[in-house]
Amino acid sequence: MTFQNPEQEKIFQYLKDAKRIAIIGLSNKEDRTSYQIAKLLRKNGYQIIPVNPVLEGEQILGKKVYGKLEDIPGEIDIVNIFRRSEFLPEVAEAFLKTNAKVFWAQLGLESEEAEKILKNAGRNDIIMNRCIKIELADMLDDIS
Repeated sequence: MTFQNPEQEKIFQYLKDAKRIAIIGLSNKEDRTSYQIAKLLRKNGYQIIPVNPVLEGEQILGKKVYGKLEDIPGEIDIVNIFRRSEFLPEVAEAFLKTNAKVFWAQLGLESEEAEKILKNAGRNDIIMNRCIKIELADMLDDIS
């Protein structure tokens, strides 16, 4: 079984509907991809929620850093993940403990085990091995 991402239009719909994006593995180092993408998401009107246990309680891009996904109050539209593929099952388990809507693993990240965990729990809004920055740029190009 090979993982299949949703149709392109569905991915765009996730981005159109989203307001709050939790970013797991967000770095406070400005040269890191996670930081640059978080900054871009914020610039495009999304509320970002940093998740990084090492930086818990600190601030990244003016937002409080949470140690765990489950600690975030309120609704989460997208969980954007910057952790290695072997950690995706663990993130999937945490995802199921929240009200988050979309599980999104960044470019280069994929896990059949994480997919199985999510789908067995009836959660099918899964994107893996796709860059949210690229998808956002494509969506904005599509709109204009």
